[in-house]
Amino acid sequence: MSAARLPQRRARGLAAVEFALLLPLLLLLMIALVDVARALQAQMILVNLSREAANLSARGKLQLAESAQTIIGQVAASAPPLDMNKLGMIYITRIMGSTSGGTTKSIVVEQYRWDDAAKNQGFRASGYAPLSKVWNCSNWGSGTAGTCVVPTGSTAPVVSMMSGQLIDGEVIYVVEVYYKFNMLFQSFSVGSFSTPALATDFYSMTVF
Repeated sequence: MSAARLPQRRARGLAAVEFALLLPLLLLLMIALVDVARALQAQMILVNLSREAANLSARGKLQLAESAQTIIGQVAASAPPLDMNKLGMIYITRIMGSTSGGTTKSIVVEQYRWDDAAKNQGFRASGYAPLSKVWNCSNWGSGTAGTCVVPTGSTAPVVSMMSGQLIDGEVIYVVEVYYKFNMLFQSFSVGSFSTPALATDFYSMTVF
């Protein structure tokens, strides 16, 4: 064997060893990138769901009490690859401007969450019900499933959303969509570098 070929073989062997050492790290980075791509896709789907549900709520011909579960079920059915029935929740909140004593406040008139008794979907199937960020209902137990018993009159709940911006009797619809996303990597760190941990409850809100 010529002496010239020995350095070439040694270089190839060294490259193979380096590649073998780097391969696990490269695979880890690739999986992390795929995980982030999945998370971005999930967030985009949630944004579309909240927009569509808010649009249907505002433009629906039926009363919201009659159509809320139908609207929620329809938009949730368009969510694949997300499994909304096991890992998702949707709230629809109707807010109205109310003027009293020269001051206009935003009050909650209605609130619904996904809880379809007829189709066994939503809360009764998953038990997943993160708190609404608009207003947290404390009385889901009585009345129709998925319908909050909202106090009325002087005890009607006042919220900060659009406070002072709605005229008396003006109505807006707020749709919140949650999804319990299972991240493969909650955070990733190499030496002094680390990525921020992503929340497991993905969220999107649309006001219409």
